Amino acid sequence: MRFDIDRLQTFYGSALGRMAHEMLARRVSALWPHADGLDVLGVGHADALLEPYRPGARRVISAAPDEQGAERWPAEGKGLTTLVEDERLPFPDALFDRIVVCHALEEAESPHRMLRELWRVAAPEARILIIVAHRRGLWARAESTPFGHGRPYTRSQLNRLLEEAMFLPQASARALYAPPINWGIISSAGDAWEKMGGFAWSGFGGVLMIEAVKRLYIEPGTPARGRRVVKIAPENKALRRKSEKSRT
Repeated sequence: MRFDIDRLQTFYGSALGRMAHEMLARRVSALWPHADGLDVLGVGHADALLEPYRPGARRVISAAPDEQGAERWPAEGKGLTTLVEDERLPFPDALFDRIVVCHALEEAESPHRMLRELWRVAAPEARILIIVAHRRGLWARAESTPFGHGRPYTRSQLNRLLEEAMFLPQASARALYAPPINWGIISSAGDAWEKMGGFAWSGFGGVLMIEAVKRLYIEPGTPARGRRVVKIAPENKALRRKSEKSRT
């Protein structure tokens, strides 16, 4: 049973949830500063992360699993949300240039089939950002939060799953080092927790984020462990990735 929309809204309406969103949004905007002229898809509960792209993107859609439910987004104007089946997305092939997946993969019946369906709707060389609970972090154990439900992942597990679905991992990050406790002294100090955690216990962030690029074929003899994965720094303006040149 998925963590439904009412519980998601309650969590993200709390001080702890607002702090969690802010920390994740900073990472996403550092990785993808804009999406001008691109088609953008959010899957799961990703609409708040998509908001910065609405002014410049050609198309922005927020798709939530039917069992989870969805809220109207944006609050005014034309609605951009839709309910979908994990393995049967109502979109044509090769449509989206950017895909953000948050609160979707962990509770999917078949993560592999879900990723293959996302591969289908992704344009050639499209980039996908997966945000999941990190198996080694405290948030995966906190059932009062959406990150405490479904399957958490390690980086190697998620890299392997992406590669099996014909996505090539490019960059990674961990986030949410604050304890998942809804106390004001914790939720008001998100920046401090991120800085301290990234320095002192970088392997134990509560959330794992991996960016990957769609591949049309798998190159033989190149397992995931043999490739270098770049870390996503929250304020790293230089991170336009080693693959940036390949798109020009």
